[in-house]
Amino acid sequence: MDFTSDNAAGVHPALMHALAAAQDAEPQGYDSDRWSSRLDGAFSDLFGTACRVFPVPSGTAANALSIAALVPPYGGLWCHAEAHVEVDEAGAIPFFTGGASLMLVPGANGKLTPAGLDEAAARRRGDVHQVQPAALSLTQATESGTVYTAAEVAALGHWAKGRGLAVHMDGARFANAVASLGCHPADISWRAGVDILSFGCIKNGGMSAEAIIVFDDRLASSLPVRRKRAGMMPSKGRFAAAQLLAMIEGGLWLENARAANAGAARLARVAAGRLIHPVEANSLFLRLDAAEREALRAEGFSFYDWELEGPDAIRLVVRWDQSEQALARLESALGRLS
Repeated sequence: MDFTSDNAAGVHPALMHALAAAQDAEPQGYDSDRWSSRLDGAFSDLFGTACRVFPVPSGTAANALSIAALVPPYGGLWCHAEAHVEVDEAGAIPFFTGGASLMLVPGANGKLTPAGLDEAAARRRGDVHQVQPAALSLTQATESGTVYTAAEVAALGHWAKGRGLAVHMDGARFANAVASLGCHPADISWRAGVDILSFGCIKNGGMSAEAIIVFDDRLASSLPVRRKRAGMMPSKGRFAAAQLLAMIEGGLWLENARAANAGAARLARVAAGRLIHPVEANSLFLRLDAAEREALRAEGFSFYDWELEGPDAIRLVVRWDQSEQALARLESALGRLS
């Protein structure tokens, strides 16, 4: 009854089938196979615009390489103070960019706002003695389990473009955001000003493939070499491409995300009085005292204490493959606590 992370989820059978099919394919390496050659077209169809696609083996690599294509070593990246690129990437952004700085901005419920960015920018002189911002990064869904609406992404995209900044989106849970909003994926990506998207697959039923989606072709020129130089170019590229295609071509990415979101919403209803943030995707943050946390763990539930929200906070993440039994038992346990 593990609710620690959707990284603990299994691999969807459809992706296992796709991997098996790729196993029997002609032995072509890197991106020369027929699966890899379909990626640009398949994602262009999904997003309704031409894009370039670069598979990588982890979300950290997707974020760091994307940002490296946008921000020079001497530049800065505006992001939320609790963004994954700040809190959980072990310094990967400065490492992959060769020294770029993260420019942290607070915001309620894990979200940036134009007003919050204006306030942060107003405290800067902007002269040669300070880091010069080059891009803005948004996390969708956020690290607080909330979701930027299309209007909110567009407002932030407008803010960035008005200052000559590129826009990156950490979409490790992009599918959960699209499923929550019921929107077209373009509405919270390129139409709203996003230049590069880290498209999550692993948390949502994948095994070992994420995708860098580039909507501005001018930004794609350095990524093949950056990916290879960083050791993030899969030599058996057909296996990464097969996973990504199996995820998007039949709508599985949204099916899995809807299942995870529905489980989180179900738990949120019984724990409404303890919620720290609105539950808009597949993560919940609750207030539980030490005895209550111990009681849940004694029943067999696993979850993280979440110190960023205070000593009495926990995080629960519902996976796409969470069992009905585990959900029902946690629903009952939370109901007894409430």
